[in-house]
Amino acid sequence: MNWFNHLKGLRPTQGLVIGIPYIWLLGMFLIPFFIVLKISFGEQDIAIPPYTPLYNLDTDLGRINILISYQNYADIFNDFWLSLKQMLTGNRGDNIYLLTYWLSIKTAFTTTLICLLAGYPIAYAIARAPEKIRNGLLLAIMLPFWTSFLLRVYAWMSLLGHNGIINNYLMKWGFISQPLDMFYNSFSVNLVMVYAYLPFMILPLYTQLVKLDNRLLEAAADLGAGPIKAFVSITLPLSKAGIISGSMLVFIPAVGEFVIPDLVGGPENQLIGKILWQAFFGENNWPLASAVAVIMVLLLVIPIALFHRYETREIEEGASHA
Repeated sequence: MNWFNHLKGLRPTQGLVIGIPYIWLLGMFLIPFFIVLKISFGEQDIAIPPYTPLYNLDTDLGRINILISYQNYADIFNDFWLSLKQMLTGNRGDNIYLLTYWLSIKTAFTTTLICLLAGYPIAYAIARAPEKIRNGLLLAIMLPFWTSFLLRVYAWMSLLGHNGIINNYLMKWGFISQPLDMFYNSFSVNLVMVYAYLPFMILPLYTQLVKLDNRLLEAAADLGAGPIKAFVSITLPLSKAGIISGSMLVFIPAVGEFVIPDLVGGPENQLIGKILWQAFFGENNWPLASAVAVIMVLLLVIPIALFHRYETREIEEGASHA
């Protein structure tokens, strides 16, 4: 079904309700994105703002000169290919953007996978809990958000450090003879990121699992299906939308995470967010940082848009066959 024809058939009040998310998307994503895109086609300059304009007016000839520069993108992609060739031939690539892109995606994927494996049982248990305690369990999941995000990260720093609470108690009780290396490495980054983003996985899963009709599981049991087979055949497919939504809510912000890797990751575990911060505020090179940010957004948005289109087509085909 054509979405434009569908919108034309809506009443004004329905169109207003549907239009609010699109207005939010326009104001909070598209407009800032196009501003960053515009900056990426400039060049670094000693000025305020620190980049060259994309056009100027030639009063003598009475024309507008376009000054778009693709050099930032050319430099990034040339370095990408050179570093990629080095890595494929067994040498370590020295492109910081390629390495941080890869580390960001790998860390975000690991965080998403752990959040899914840990969050699914929690969401399932809350969805199957008695209604009188269900809201209390959800409140417990949301309680960390009542505390500043930065304070929670600093709390993990005091827990995981060499002289932190965990190491002190383990040594006091005789479990270890010297402090464990739990801080300023990939372990601490993944652990704190899972802690920070786990609620974003649990809540979408809960909204799907709480709507699951128990009669389907009872029917499967009557037909001889065991708990594992019933879960794989019924519960898991019906919670697919929650899995996808939760994974996106975790993966997308985790790719650009800045605070956690900077505070608990150390110099060898810096994600692309730290690189962008250094380019913007350390080197004052706004065009290069904007180009890196645009590429990162496209690497995330294009696969998600294609997947969403595939899912929509499947739903429409299923509805047409029903």
